[in-house]
Amino acid sequence: MPTVSVGRDCLFAALGQTYTQEKFEELCFNFGIELDDVTTEKAIMRKECHLEEAADDDEEVIYKIEVPANRYDLLCLEGLAQALRVFNGKEGTPAYTLASISKESMLKIHVHKETSKIRPYVVCAVLRDINFDEASYNSFIELQDKLHENICRRRTLVAIGTHDLDTLQGPFTYEALPPEKINFVPLKQEKNFRADELMEVYKSDLKLKKYLHIIENSPVYPVIYDCRRTVLSLPPIINGAHSSITLKTKNVFIECTATDLTKAKIVLNTMVTAFSLYCRNKYEVEPVEVVYDGGKSLISPELSEYSMEVPLSYISRSIGVSLKADEVASLLNRMQLRAEKGASGGEQNIKVSVPPTRSDVLHPCDVMEDVAIAYGYNNIPKTKFPSSEVVSLIELEDLLRLEVAMNGFTEIKSWILCSYQENFAMLNRTDDKSTAVIIANPRSADFEVVRTTLMLGGLKTIGKNKNKSKPIKLFEVSDTVRLDGTKDVGATNVRCLTALYCGTNSGFERIHSLLDRVMEVMATPFVPIGDSSGYYIQRSDHAREFLPDRQASIIYKGKHIGMFGIVHPQVLKNFDIPDPCSVLELDIEPFLQA
Repeated sequence: MPTVSVGRDCLFAALGQTYTQEKFEELCFNFGIELDDVTTEKAIMRKECHLEEAADDDEEVIYKIEVPANRYDLLCLEGLAQALRVFNGKEGTPAYTLASISKESMLKIHVHKETSKIRPYVVCAVLRDINFDEASYNSFIELQDKLHENICRRRTLVAIGTHDLDTLQGPFTYEALPPEKINFVPLKQEKNFRADELMEVYKSDLKLKKYLHIIENSPVYPVIYDCRRTVLSLPPIINGAHSSITLKTKNVFIECTATDLTKAKIVLNTMVTAFSLYCRNKYEVEPVEVVYDGGKSLISPELSEYSMEVPLSYISRSIGVSLKADEVASLLNRMQLRAEKGASGGEQNIKVSVPPTRSDVLHPCDVMEDVAIAYGYNNIPKTKFPSSEVVSLIELEDLLRLEVAMNGFTEIKSWILCSYQENFAMLNRTDDKSTAVIIANPRSADFEVVRTTLMLGGLKTIGKNKNKSKPIKLFEVSDTVRLDGTKDVGATNVRCLTALYCGTNSGFERIHSLLDRVMEVMATPFVPIGDSSGYYIQRSDHAREFLPDRQASIIYKGKHIGMFGIVHPQVLKNFDIPDPCSVLELDIEPFLQA
C-alpha cells in the first residue's frame, strides 16, 4: 500500500490538535490507516548517503503513514488532514462546487482527431486565486508524483500537467504531431529541443527515462499548445518551462491526458478537491470545456455527488452488529459520506451521497466497510463460524482460488509440459531419475518433461513481465505430475497451490502471511514443532531453488506438504528476473484427508 510522508507539526496544525505518538497511532488505527514509521528528513538523507551522523534536536519529525491503495484522496497532507478532521467530528464533508461562469466564458481545449492514435482523452480544470506557501506547494507536486505511481500506473493511463495560467492564453489545443515538428524548451532546461532529440536526452535521466517507452515508438507524439503555439506539455514525459508553476503562481491550469477517461476524471478530481482548499473561494473550481473533433464536448471536472441506497439489513448482517439507521448515518458522515435514513418497499435503507473525493465507493459493500471502520473493528463481537466440510477437490480448489485472489494475487494458467532444462537446471535442481516424467518423443525442446512444480509457470510469467509495475503477485492452482511406482501408469497427479511475490523486496513476510491465511481458512491451527494436530514450519536448507537459511518446510499433521522461501539469485537470473522474489508451493490434497 502507498505510504505518505507528512511533517508531524504541519499535520497536527492542520488537524487543529496535537497528539502523542501513541494517541496518533490509535487515531490512525481507528480510521483504517497505519503510522508506518517516524523519522526526520535529515535522517532519510543520512540513510540514503550511508552516513552515521548524530541526529539534531531541531530536525522536523516526519510521519510515514500507510494508506489504502484505493484512497487517492489520502495521498497528500491536505486530503489526509481533512479526512481525519471529519472523522473526529471537527467539521463536515466539504461541498465542492464549480465556478458559476457561462459556457462562452469558459476556457476551452480543442482535441484533434490524431490524438486517438496515441492518447485520446484530456480533462482540465483551473484553480483560481490560489495561495501557495512552501509546504502546500511541495505537497501539490508530491501529490502528482504519488498519483503518477499509483492510479496513473506510471503515467501509462494518465499523465498530469500543471501550469501557471497567467503565462498562457487560451483557447488551448491538444494535438498529436510527428516528433520532429514539436519544438519547445522543456522544464528545467534553457535551450529549445525537438521532441525526438528530447527523447534521446532523457534516456540518461534517472527519473524520466522510465516513461519514454510510452510514446517513443509512436509515429506521433501528444502535445498541448495555447493559442500562441506555446507548448504547455509533451505528455506523458515533460511540461514546458514557459508555464512552470512557482510559489508566486496564482492561477493554476491542470490538464490530465489519458488512455482511460474514467481514471483521468478521478485523478483530476483528486487534484482539485485537495487544493481548492487554498483558493480564495474555498472548494470552488473553475471548469474547462473540452471540445472534441466533430463538435462533441464535455465540461470538466465533474464534481457532482452520486447517490446510492443500501439496505440497513445488509449492513448489519455483513458486519455482524445490529445497528439503527440513525447510528449508521452518523457513522457514514464521519467517513465523508453524506447519509440519511430512508425506506423502500417496507425495508429501511440508508441513502448515501458519495462526494467526488471518494472514488473508491462503488458498491454497497464499500459503504458497509466504511460503517465497520467508523464503528470500530475492535468493537465488533468475535464470532467463530463453523468450518464447512470440503467434499471434493474441485470445491477445495475454488475455495483456495477465491481466498488467494482476495489477498491481492492474480491467477495464471501455465503449460503442464516444460523443457528438461526448465524443470531442473534453471531451478538449480538435479534429476534424481525418480521424480519427473520424461516425454519419450517430444515434438519440441519446450515439451520434454511433465512439470514437477508450479513454480516454473510463475517465474516464466514474471520474467516476461518484469517491466510491469511492482509488486507482481501471482498464483496458480493446478496439477503437477510425479513418478509413482504404486500406480498402474507409473505416475500420479498432485494438485498444488503456488503463489509468487516479486517486488522491490522479496516479500517473504507476505508469502508467509498468505500461508497462515490459507491454513486459517482450512481450520488448521498452528502448533509447536512435532505436534501432529495441526501445522508448523521448520527451517530447511535442502531446496536449492531457494536461498539457504531463507526457506522453510511446511509440516501438516506430521507430513511434509510444501515449501516456501526466497528464490535463489541464480534462479532469478536464469529466468531473467531482476527483482527479488518469494514463492510458496503447497500440496492441497492432504486437506481432503483431514
